[in-house]
Amino acid sequence: MRAISLSDRVNQLAVAMSGTMFHQPADCPLESCAALRNGTAELERLQQAETDLSASLARERLLVEQKDEMIRHKDLLGRESDHRLMNGLQMVTSLLSMQSRLTQDKEAAAQLQIASNRVATIGSVHRSLHALDHIESVDLTAYLKDLCMDISGMLAGTSEGNFLTVEGTRLKVPSTTGIPLGFIVSEMVTNSAKYGAGKITVRVAADPGNGYTLSVSDCGAGLPKGFDPAKSKGLGMRIILSLVNQIGGQLCFSAGDDNRGTRFTVSFTG
Repeated sequence: MRAISLSDRVNQLAVAMSGTMFHQPADCPLESCAALRNGTAELERLQQAETDLSASLARERLLVEQKDEMIRHKDLLGRESDHRLMNGLQMVTSLLSMQSRLTQDKEAAAQLQIASNRVATIGSVHRSLHALDHIESVDLTAYLKDLCMDISGMLAGTSEGNFLTVEGTRLKVPSTTGIPLGFIVSEMVTNSAKYGAGKITVRVAADPGNGYTLSVSDCGAGLPKGFDPAKSKGLGMRIILSLVNQIGGQLCFSAGDDNRGTRFTVSFTG
């Protein structure tokens, strides 16, 4: 049975009040007929409700349109900001490279060229981190390999001689999970390169019954005694914790391979 809409109900009552359905008794004056008075009041109430509902729907449509416009504007500003950032990085890269060629001092020229390469690598990492912005899902291990290849450019030439590798089986995850994991790896690897030494390993693995794990381990001196990520005042660790919470994951830490260095592990579902 088709449900009667508010507008249909109002029309029915209007027809009824016109005399098509209801008839005023001869011995019941209009001003003293309770049925007609109640019907008139109900009709007016329903008409007012229809007016209020129409106004409310109009306001809702306006709010939705304004929200959509804000989202489009935010997306445009984001793309423009990324475009300006990339242009700025390319300009700095070109200036450093040009200055390197013009510098007579060979050591200074070499350092300027290293700086130019670092800035170019930062641009590559930025592109990798945002490559999934409009993609629904991604092969996580392949994505992290590309990302870490770019990050390796920033680690090249450091005195610690860091070596970065990615291990793990193929795992397809939603981009809403892959993007935060990419940022987490970037922060963790940067942290390992800063405080650790030697090989840095990024590993993706299945965790039976609990989903999957993503770990970053190094061969450094390890964490200080009593270290607690939740109490860390470092910006990098606060960013990591925020991103882990964003994907509903859990963060833990332990010693690395052969009980050396540090391993940070993020547990998450696919």
